[in-house]
Amino acid sequence: MTLDDKKRVLREMVLHRRFEERCYQAYIERKIGGFLHLYPGQEACCNGVMEAARPGHDYVITGYRDHVHAIKCGTDPKAVMAELYGKETGCSKGRGGSMHIFDVAHRFMGGYALVGGPFPLAAGIAKGIQMKGGDEISICFLGDAANNQGVFHETLNMAKIWNLPVLFVCENNQYGIGTALHRSTAVHDQYKRACSYHIEAAQCDGQDIDIVHQHAKVAVDHVRSGKGPYFLELMTYRYRGHSMSDSRGYRTREEEDEWKLRDPINILRDRLIAAGALNAEEFTQIEHDTDIYIEQEVIKFAEESPEPEVADLEKYVLA
Repeated sequence: MTLDDKKRVLREMVLHRRFEERCYQAYIERKIGGFLHLYPGQEACCNGVMEAARPGHDYVITGYRDHVHAIKCGTDPKAVMAELYGKETGCSKGRGGSMHIFDVAHRFMGGYALVGGPFPLAAGIAKGIQMKGGDEISICFLGDAANNQGVFHETLNMAKIWNLPVLFVCENNQYGIGTALHRSTAVHDQYKRACSYHIEAAQCDGQDIDIVHQHAKVAVDHVRSGKGPYFLELMTYRYRGHSMSDSRGYRTREEEDEWKLRDPINILRDRLIAAGALNAEEFTQIEHDTDIYIEQEVIKFAEESPEPEVADLEKYVLA
């Protein structure tokens, strides 16, 4: 990435962080209901991978921590927020909510509430690409805990046998809800599990976007060139709890503070300042402009959008 690319990505990461924190506030205000899983702390993962891929061209699918992935693929943040508010103008017409963001126009093939559910869907998308002879790839983002589902192993086996153009990205944030990885999983390094299926795999620091991008470039090029599936593990951390009902009682505040010393936004900001491409005043302005945009456009749009009509209750139900 050039310095201009990195400045653009920094602005995007600030938008993603502020968007998620505003979601937290809206939930407390009871404007958003249901489950809400937030992404602060993991921004370098999605952004680093997608900068190496082709957003809007490649197909992306993920689990329920999905707002940032959709926005990175090109979904309008206003449509995402409206969906969280349950409004008709939401990207899923207010019927899906936080865990079911979807935007086929930008090839974001959805967030899914079922843990491990996206694995076979990602393989199916990749099989479709393969049959049509396209140059797209299928990218599946999921957390570390999903890898203990049986469908993880079934899908990796099939993906290798069929040599599918699919990239599996494990955003390893150290916890499956409130259970630490070492308490639930025999093999702590998740990328090693892919080796059982002769799938190329790697692990890297998920807090530094430059490192993520470098590894993602290798992974994306591998998959796009027809060499088959790839598994990339990104070591990261979520600052918030698993969901809004999570008190984070299973981990220490000292651990949280230690991870925050390597905040992905701060790492990129400091690197740009050191390179002379940014100064502290410019960064403050980026944060200020982002807050204004979210409040005056994103939140305003969601709050002023109409509720779904009761008469349309069955409109999008397939039976």
